[in-house]
Amino acid sequence: MPATDFDAEREYDDDSFSAREAFRSDQLKAVCGYFEPEQFIPVHAPDSDVVVHVRDGTGVVREGDTDHRVEPGDVVAVLAGIDRGVKADDGGRLEALLVTAPPPTDAEHEPVREGLRRGVFDPKAGE
Repeated sequence: MPATDFDAEREYDDDSFSAREAFRSDQLKAVCGYFEPEQFIPVHAPDSDVVVHVRDGTGVVREGDTDHRVEPGDVVAVLAGIDRGVKADDGGRLEALLVTAPPPTDAEHEPVREGLRRGVFDPKAGE
């Protein structure tokens, strides 16, 4: 059984959120996500379910048109095909476990890359 530890995987990047893959199969992908203040995973809608479990810090998990305020211990699930994104608050770091099933394709992550290039949380809204 693969095992990891948030402390051992912890890696922050000044330019973008950091995702450290903990496990991957054809059916599931689990990553430890590390966000500096105001860093984010841009809003996108892949054809996979996602569960976000906040380990430390505060922020927002977008589900469709709803922004869920999150703090340690919170769990948010978003169904496949629904817009989702994760953003750390401006006051501190955020750490979360993100589990997707099945793993999104490279093409489905193009909105993420676009949002990071443009520096916008919601590429469709043009923030």
